[in-house]
Amino acid sequence: MIRLGSLFDGIGGFPLAAEKNGICPVWASEVERFPVEVTKYHFPQMRHMGDITKLKGENLPVVDIIAGGSPCQDLSVAGRREGLDGERSGLFLEQVRLVKEMRRQEERRMGSGRRADQLVRPRYMVWENVPGAFSSGEPKGADFHTVLEEVCRIPEESVSLPRPPGGAWTPAGIIMGEGFSVAWRVLDAC
Repeated sequence: MIRLGSLFDGIGGFPLAAEKNGICPVWASEVERFPVEVTKYHFPQMRHMGDITKLKGENLPVVDIIAGGSPCQDLSVAGRREGLDGERSGLFLEQVRLVKEMRRQEERRMGSGRRADQLVRPRYMVWENVPGAFSSGEPKGADFHTVLEEVCRIPEESVSLPRPPGGAWTPAGIIMGEGFSVAWRVLDAC
């Protein structure tokens, strides 16, 4: 069974979607008391791990998917536009850190005798946010470039991505690397 860890869990949107698609939500990270109580009610089997800044990847239960929507206030066009340098939206980097730590722990656990068909987990990472991420940062769009580059550097630390032609990000795209891929798409939340 595919297993999910949910960061910036809120009231459990990712666990709900996971459960409806045959994926088992295993644990969540959230700091606000009320949302934690909501998810405890709806997902009593799910463990609550606390503040993302205090978590260590090697101590988390192994999952196949890490999903999270880091706070958007600093990326949103309605916000102060501090981008990934902002205190809240910058927590995205904590998501990347955790995924890297979990993958390193999994590689150590599997050891050098690992077979080619044994893939390191988590295998998938989902990041949800606002379209303002495409235009945040200097030069315009630098924060989304950072997001893509940091995600690509999870499996391949030396990756360097070019900025898009003309400097503007498209609402959908894909990057194919050696042994990894990253895709993005803007969806209408209505």
